[in-house]
Amino acid sequence: MFTGIIQAVGSISAMDVHGGDMRVSIAAGALPMDDVELGDSIAVSGVCLTVIEKTAHGFLADVSAETLRCTRLGAMSTGDAVNLEKALTLETRLGGHLVSGHVDGIGSVRARNEDSRSVQFSVEAPAELARYIAVKGSICVDGVSLTVNAVDGAVFELNIVPHTLAETTLHEYRAGREVNLEVDLVARYLERLLQGDAAAQPGNQGQITREMLESCGFAGK
Repeated sequence: MFTGIIQAVGSISAMDVHGGDMRVSIAAGALPMDDVELGDSIAVSGVCLTVIEKTAHGFLADVSAETLRCTRLGAMSTGDAVNLEKALTLETRLGGHLVSGHVDGIGSVRARNEDSRSVQFSVEAPAELARYIAVKGSICVDGVSLTVNAVDGAVFELNIVPHTLAETTLHEYRAGREVNLEVDLVARYLERLLQGDAAAQPGNQGQITREMLESCGFAGK
């Protein structure tokens, strides 16, 4: 688990494709690696990766075909900057929100607008994720815990303060940039719980229907 509070900005130093998956080498930048052990988890731009080897300047991790399909890691290039966060401990301050490092989909920056010293972004999420995004709710964008300011369909707005711009890769983003998105995991579990016994039925894709809400007492008949 992570908090979405970025600890350092690193970079991709090598990408070695093996058939349908990949081994990636990450330069850790200012991220302290002295307490990192083999098997530890580090979020790389929001993607939870397992350290399989420590290097002089960072670490190596394997990226599965499924992770490549669900994230933008495979579309990145050597030298690209990445947000880094080590897994939280029981002594870690939860300054962001609970983040699993399991990316739900790839979004796209629609617009960037300067607002005094802050920057406002409009981001379009995949349609199937729109139901999990709420005003003043939390969302993780490339590993950064952020608050949703407004929602219009599948497009949501963010306000990024100077500190976050300076300490993450967000200052680079322009319209057209693809980003890893992880919705609030509480919303995902709540949807599943509302399905009740229907969750065990084959072919159930997780849709919330009026009939389901009525059976749970959330809508009048």
